[in-house]
Amino acid sequence: MRRPPHEQRGNVPDLVAQRFDCGVRLGEQVAKGMIAVRIGPDMRFAVVGAPSYFARRAAPRKPQDLIGHDCSNLRLPTYGGLFAWEFEKAGRELNVRVEGQLIANTLRQRLDAALAGLGLAYVPEDTVLEHISRGRLKRVLEDWCSSFSGYHLYYPSRRQASPAFALLVEALRYREPQSSASRRGA
Repeated sequence: MRRPPHEQRGNVPDLVAQRFDCGVRLGEQVAKGMIAVRIGPDMRFAVVGAPSYFARRAAPRKPQDLIGHDCSNLRLPTYGGLFAWEFEKAGRELNVRVEGQLIANTLRQRLDAALAGLGLAYVPEDTVLEHISRGRLKRVLEDWCSSFSGYHLYYPSRRQASPAFALLVEALRYREPQSSASRRGA
C-alpha cells in the first residue's frame, strides 16, 4: 500500500526501546506487532494555488506538469530530505519531486505562501476547503489526490493495558459521524 504523504521513510521512534506507552501515526505506518486504534477519519491532500498565481501560470492538468511550477516544498525534521508529492489515479501511483524557492517545515508557512500567490502547495484537504469555497485558493489535480488511512494510536501488542490506558484508548477511538437521518431515527 502506498505511503501516506508526510510519512515517507522517516526516523520513527521505537516505542518499546524508548519506553513510550503509545504513539500516533498515519495509517499503514504502524509497525507489525503493534495494536492500532483509529483516532481520526481518512485523509486526503490537495494541490492548491491562489487565483493570482493562476493568472500568471496555466493550471497543471497532470502531476508531471508540476515540474514547471513554483511549488512549496516540505522538509520534516523526522524525514530530513524533501519528499515527493504523491498522487494516484486508477491504480497508478506517481511521485513528483517538485521545485520551488520555498522550503518550509510547517503547514502554515506553505498555506500562507499559496494564499500570497507565491506558488502551489500540497496540503491536507480539510485545511483549505474554506479558502477554496471563498475563492482565495483554487484546487488542481483533484482527480489525482486519493484518500489514505488517517491517524491511529498505536502501542505494543504485548503491553498489559492499565485501566487508565484502556480509558484513554476508548476516549480517543474514532467514531464515524452519524448522519442526521440516523440520529433522528429515520
